[in-house]
Amino acid sequence: MKKLLALSIAVATVVALSARAEEAKAIYEKDCAKCHGTDGKGDTKMGKRLGAKDYTDPKVQEELKDDVAMKAIKEGLKNAEGKTLMKPAEGLSDDDIKGLVAHMRTFKK
Repeated sequence: MKKLLALSIAVATVVALSARAEEAKAIYEKDCAKCHGTDGKGDTKMGKRLGAKDYTDPKVQEELKDDVAMKAIKEGLKNAEGKTLMKPAEGLSDDDIKGLVAHMRTFKK
């Protein structure tokens, strides 16, 4: 009985994580891909114009800290002159933002 309960909990956890990953991917594709690209390379017209980083680059991934990425998603980014490079995310929970950061990590090659 205990093994069945443990197995059920493990399966439920995997299903929940899988669903969260799919939600994060959908949010990314809806809100982020226009600049960062569906592949995370930033090789879009808007991404090139704004200097989006290539998240497939292991060095970029290594330098990117989760808390910094979460803050950028929450608050947006501005350049030194105060021009908005990335608008703050609207209507996303902290869990949604954590999911986006985790999704960005999947681009690492």
